Amino acid sequence: MKTLLKNGLLYDGSGKPPFRGDVLIEDERILAIGENLKAEAQLVVDVTGLAVCPGLIDAHSHNDFFYDREDAEKFYRPFIEQGITTQITGNCSFSPFGVDEDTPYRDKIGGGLFDAQHPCSFAKFKERARGRLYVNLVPLIGQGSVRAGIAGYDPAPFSAEQIEKELSHVREAMEGGAFGGSLGFMYEPDRYAREDEIIAFAKEIAKYDGIVTVHPRACSVVSADYPLLTKKSHLEMGLDETVDIMKKSGCRLEYSHLIFTGQRSWKLLDKMLAVFHRETANGQPLAFDNYAFHYGASVITVVFPEWYAQLSDAEAAKPINRMKLKLTILMYRKVLGIDWDDMVVAYISDEHPEYEGKTVVQCAAEEGLSNFDMYLKLVRLSGRAGSIYLGKYYNDEIVRRLMEEELSVFMTDAWVEEKGLQNIAAFQTFPQFFLLAKRYGMPVERIVRKMTGQTADRYGIPERGYLRPGYKADLTVLDLEHLKVNEAKPDFRPEGIVHVYINGRPVLQNGRYLGGTAGQVVLKR
Repeated sequence: MKTLLKNGLLYDGSGKPPFRGDVLIEDERILAIGENLKAEAQLVVDVTGLAVCPGLIDAHSHNDFFYDREDAEKFYRPFIEQGITTQITGNCSFSPFGVDEDTPYRDKIGGGLFDAQHPCSFAKFKERARGRLYVNLVPLIGQGSVRAGIAGYDPAPFSAEQIEKELSHVREAMEGGAFGGSLGFMYEPDRYAREDEIIAFAKEIAKYDGIVTVHPRACSVVSADYPLLTKKSHLEMGLDETVDIMKKSGCRLEYSHLIFTGQRSWKLLDKMLAVFHRETANGQPLAFDNYAFHYGASVITVVFPEWYAQLSDAEAAKPINRMKLKLTILMYRKVLGIDWDDMVVAYISDEHPEYEGKTVVQCAAEEGLSNFDMYLKLVRLSGRAGSIYLGKYYNDEIVRRLMEEELSVFMTDAWVEEKGLQNIAAFQTFPQFFLLAKRYGMPVERIVRKMTGQTADRYGIPERGYLRPGYKADLTVLDLEHLKVNEAKPDFRPEGIVHVYINGRPVLQNGRYLGGTAGQVVLKR
């Protein structure tokens, strides 16, 4: 079937200024691009006054963990409704493949964050995903999942035999078309990997000209993963470790979600960017991705010390331990530069939806408790498993600077939650980037490039990211003058996303969601 998009303002993904023209697609591919195309088409779509872009690419996603669920569609629909057609998955060391199907550690594959319904080899993943995908997935293999499949959460260093077993899974994925791998040093079990294992993993990826994405060991001034007293901030040390991996392995490297958690880390923006600029000037393939909003998903125990959690009820109630806890939490908050009103409750339990969407301060005021006592109550009611949205990842100036950086691409790093308050990033990120660009005076073509061609180039994604004849017909059509988000309602469906095509199939038309499993597992050539 041929479809002709007529008289649009075409942003081709190259960063060049847009031009008026038509796009002719046939089946899965773009057949022709030009002005006043004379072609017979079964469907003509008038896109006068609208921006026609390559399908938007989300540079950091975890949606590979939802493809085989019975209710999979709900996990993908919000991304399509913000114009996304392709997601790079397997980040932060987690992928649902790269493990033996009979592993005794099935529950450990997602690091406690995600549930792999059918952990398996990469070949089996491709087979299972065929005909099930709502968006295109660009797969990375997660070292944490591979490690968990072999040894669970065992912190012992891997033996040479175990490293070889890990590399056999990497080879199977890379030879099967995966685009690279990921590391996630904040999470079990990847945090236990020693340098020899890490470098061996990255070197194996580099053999196939793959990319390695790294969730660093720290995203704040201080963390639990480095000694308290150090010459550099922990944020800087995390980047230094990432650079070291790149240089020792020879891999192309993406620093995942460059954030500055807590106000005290904001002053480090220039120092961090200077490292990226230095390495790039030296010919090193290092870059980063970033958010559009000021907050992100976290756990309620973000400032809750493990030593207190291990105490018996009687010991925990002793005034000396309560005072010590209060001082410890105060220190964490002061060192990080976050406060109680930066913590918005996402989910506590099925029995306590009344707290969702409120800050700790608001909850405390409603119940007549101190902020400290309210926080402890929320931790207790959630069984230390509650989730929050933590503010002060960024401020307006940092968002602007990161958007303007040539080395940045854009991402969501979000997923649809089963329960509780949704993460705004899963619903509104890419329209927000367009609106911010308008506020900051950034050319639309530059923003489109970061969402399309630049991301495709960085990860080596074939036949996507550009409006070019012969390329796959992933298209996003926007009404830039009427884009709208709603930060007060995280699961708000953005306005101004008019049409979305995935592999030539309309999945959103005239603003109406059509759905359908039009996506594919994209494979590296």
